[in-house]
Amino acid sequence: MEPTRNDLGQPIGFPLSGWTAPPVPPRQPMEGRLCRLEPLDPDRHAADLFAANAADAEGRSWTYLAYGPSRTFSDYRSWMCANCLGDDPLFFAIIDTAKGEAVGVTSYLRITPAGGSIEVGHIHYSPRLQRSPAATEAMYLSMKGAFERGYRRYEWKCDALNAASRAAAQRLGLSFEGIFRQATVYKGRNRDTAWYAAIDREWPALREAFLTWLAPGNFDSSGGQRTRLTDLTRPILQQRG
Repeated sequence: MEPTRNDLGQPIGFPLSGWTAPPVPPRQPMEGRLCRLEPLDPDRHAADLFAANAADAEGRSWTYLAYGPSRTFSDYRSWMCANCLGDDPLFFAIIDTAKGEAVGVTSYLRITPAGGSIEVGHIHYSPRLQRSPAATEAMYLSMKGAFERGYRRYEWKCDALNAASRAAAQRLGLSFEGIFRQATVYKGRNRDTAWYAAIDREWPALREAFLTWLAPGNFDSSGGQRTRLTDLTRPILQQRG
């Protein structure tokens, strides 16, 4: 596609006629069929989350986060109270609707209405949530909440050595955008950061892919998927990596 050009013949970005900055995401639940995202509340969610996280005895799920694991409930709740109650990051507990228990955490961060961009991060799934349809639905609800409020860009960033996170981003339909070398330091070590994103014009196709995959008819009587989400989102990706 040929770029727009100004009166000087210079290429410039395409016009955004009628576009207005979206609102900051509200501190409200996001409802799905299998899970619900609730604004994180230590009094309501900390005990469930600590119990669910205890199943990860080795702490493997915390390796690529800048914090954790907490060894005691008191430490975990204190960390949550000190770090998870602000507006950016805006943390949510992921509730298993069948059991009514908190089994994971996600957040919006780097919320930039003026540019129409928002990031998903601080994702931590307990073993009770990992590799389940609810885990995918949680990410669908997060993406849906961003794009349907008018955000133009939805970002995912992770340690470039975190192969599982990189694969998850692409399975969810976020395109690879590159590696930022020596982007930060955490836990006393270097982090090169891999960037992924989806943009608003990709959302209709992504929404259809998620709804197709999440439909009850996509799963057999033993819970096995008939069509992989990766097969539905691969054609939407602009770049893999």
